[in-house]
Amino acid sequence: MPFSEFLDSRRKDAKALVAELRKEFAYASVLGADIKSKSVRVDRNTSNISTGRDTECGFVIKLSDGKLIYEYSLDDISGDIPALAQNITNAFRLNAKLMDCAVGNLHLSDEPLVQSFCRPSDLHNYSDNQLLDVCIENRDKLLSANEYILNAFAMVSSYEVSKLFISENRELDQNFAWINGYLMAIYKETEKMVQVREGVYGDQMETILSGMPALIDKLLRKAKILTLAKPITPGVYDVITDPTITGLIAHEAFGHGVEMDQFVKDRALAKQYVGKYVASPICNMRDGAASVVSAGSYFFDDDGVLAGDTQIIKDGILVTGISDLASAAQLGTTPTGNGRRESSRRKAYSRMTNTFFEKGTDKLQDMIASIDHGYMLFETNNGMEDPKNWAIQCVAEYGIEIKDGKLTENYVSPVVMSGYVPDLLKSISMISDDFVITGAGMCGKGYKEWVRVSDGGPALKVKVKLG
Repeated sequence: MPFSEFLDSRRKDAKALVAELRKEFAYASVLGADIKSKSVRVDRNTSNISTGRDTECGFVIKLSDGKLIYEYSLDDISGDIPALAQNITNAFRLNAKLMDCAVGNLHLSDEPLVQSFCRPSDLHNYSDNQLLDVCIENRDKLLSANEYILNAFAMVSSYEVSKLFISENRELDQNFAWINGYLMAIYKETEKMVQVREGVYGDQMETILSGMPALIDKLLRKAKILTLAKPITPGVYDVITDPTITGLIAHEAFGHGVEMDQFVKDRALAKQYVGKYVASPICNMRDGAASVVSAGSYFFDDDGVLAGDTQIIKDGILVTGISDLASAAQLGTTPTGNGRRESSRRKAYSRMTNTFFEKGTDKLQDMIASIDHGYMLFETNNGMEDPKNWAIQCVAEYGIEIKDGKLTENYVSPVVMSGYVPDLLKSISMISDDFVITGAGMCGKGYKEWVRVSDGGPALKVKVKLG
């Protein structure tokens, strides 16, 4: 899978622009992005090949005079470089005058490094027609698998990234891909109609296409469970979380809550608890684009900082947060490689990448056997968090009742887990010795600024309020 020819053709211009801007500014960098995303989708009646929301091509110039940090976005940087540099400088000066928000004594790190990064993929070995044929075949298999399926959907979506970063001391480029495959169904066996989805994720198209047929049995089992599921009786229960719910807890509890641009704005309670116990002593949590290979992985972030592997919680103690270049400079810390932007038209924020609990030493069967009455929760639905007050809410697709240490045939859905973050994390009493990362997610900061993330981990035993 080749690096973007367009970005390669602008490499010389990027270097010239940085050199011109450095005459005026203490720091200058250029980020170029060329991203292609595509979705191939079929259902009972329609088929569609469309461009994904990630698709974009553009540049971001980041500047600092030691007091302010400023970003300037544009579609292309070719042409009269001195004139472009003057336009950018004028825009910086105007904004500095209007905003009057200098923070002072800023130093943006720019350690020397020249390197190309590539994660090979077979994405270009498959034509649109081939992918369409595979989707049609899986749709037909799903429709014929069960008489209660009203509609069936099959989809393959791909995401191909080329990025170029140039500063005075750095010249980096990266090229990688990520692919999601889905099967979905509308299922109606009784008066209750349910919608179900299963997916397979990875960086090789062959793996995705070969894995999709195996999703059919899992999808039908889930449809049956949701059809039979009853509302849960609200209360506080012993709970086992499957890896997707574990990941949702990680994402909502100390994902957004430790994004350090929120520390700068005093919008995160976690800032006051660094170095303190916030979880059970058996609890360890990490985030990093270099931690695993998943949807949130890359080689360097949108500030030109190499991808990190950050220990957020160590033996129950909150160690640090995750930061972009600007927030790290303002806080006097080292950037963790978490500077991410929705597109070249958006500013960089501190954002999660792959966020997860580390595995423990317990066997899942022993964890289930330890519960007299409770539930095991499955399949992430959605969640939310209040970083300023540490309230958390996680929604599971369904739960299975546990009685006398055994899973029953009693299903509940939907299930909402809620509480206070430290209470939930300090209640963790067992952690399984297996580990799964789910790489399909999109995450916004608030209601916007969408980036790709993943999360997961082992199974957890917690005591928490369900409703």
